[in-house]
Amino acid sequence: MSTKIALRSSAALAVALVAAPAFAGPTYTNDNGGSFRWYGQFNPSFQSFDDGVEDYNRVVDNSSSNSRVGFWLEQAFGQNTLRFNFETAFSFRSSDGTNQNTKGDVISWSRTNIRHVDFQFETANFGTFSAGQGSMASDGVTGMDLSGTGLGANASIADIGGGFFFRDSAGALTGVTVGDVSATYDGPRLGRIRYDSKNYAGFTFSASYGTDILAANNDRETYDIAVRYANDEMGAFAVDAALGAAWTEQTGTQDRRDISGSFAVLHKDSGISLAVAAGDRDIAGNYAYAKLGYTADLIAAGSTSFSVDYYDGSDQVTTGDSSESWGIAAVQKIDRLNLETYLAYRDYSYADTSATTYQDANVILAGARWKF
Repeated sequence: MSTKIALRSSAALAVALVAAPAFAGPTYTNDNGGSFRWYGQFNPSFQSFDDGVEDYNRVVDNSSSNSRVGFWLEQAFGQNTLRFNFETAFSFRSSDGTNQNTKGDVISWSRTNIRHVDFQFETANFGTFSAGQGSMASDGVTGMDLSGTGLGANASIADIGGGFFFRDSAGALTGVTVGDVSATYDGPRLGRIRYDSKNYAGFTFSASYGTDILAANNDRETYDIAVRYANDEMGAFAVDAALGAAWTEQTGTQDRRDISGSFAVLHKDSGISLAVAAGDRDIAGNYAYAKLGYTADLIAAGSTSFSVDYYDGSDQVTTGDSSESWGIAAVQKIDRLNLETYLAYRDYSYADTSATTYQDANVILAGARWKF
């Protein structure tokens, strides 16, 4: 490891140790079986981005799992349950919202930071019906991962530095950002109606229709379907898998179809895991992602997880372009404090068919997520 990277890592580790718990959200119940529970998390991190010419060091909110607060209301009606979920991000400066030209606001809340305003009716026989702002059926289908290192490394490789621009060989900023060439084609959160089936031998099926109700003057319409599978009792293995397809229409924008999915398997006895994800947009590009992980109980405080991963993308900005990224990550759980500390390093590279040569970039992210 170079002296430059070592110094950046030392600063990152210092930030990773500052989070500490102050309170925890209780659950309140009534005599009719209803309940109220609030929850949240803080996820501050230190970001050091090197674009090949300069370093940019900032304290940010980790976009892989941003700081947020919310509550659940639940009321049973016989064998059925009615739920309401409200959740909003705190809108701290995000790790994918900074770049060479701006640090971004330390905090800047707007209605687009509302994650859920969601009514759900779970039935005993017919599945669950949802309405309101929330996850579309295909949201999360690329995130199947049993490595324990999702805070530092996952298929959404732009989360920890996607706002930064690549530089060309002369050191000038180009118009291409890390996020432009790091797509996952995962489903969004929208104002939607959604249906989720009951669990059939580990399989659940979902469908939804939604529009962007939080953005002004937006006529976007999205339809999607998804299937998920989860089985923690396959002998020595645990398996998670998901596959989704989404169709989006919007005035003035070309209609598109996205297909994406992921698969993860964990060997429980050894702690070794594998995760793969892939996606394709019919009017744009595609990508593939793979991660190898290892989890062990190295200290009494909680499990320790490590991973190495690789991302390969094509045709995401222009026909014939290519992007690559590799990363390493470590996450340490501290169970008594509901705390996870993490340290991650990621390298980004990009090339296209033009005469421009793009410099490689890298980012270090370290922090701690505390859940309450």
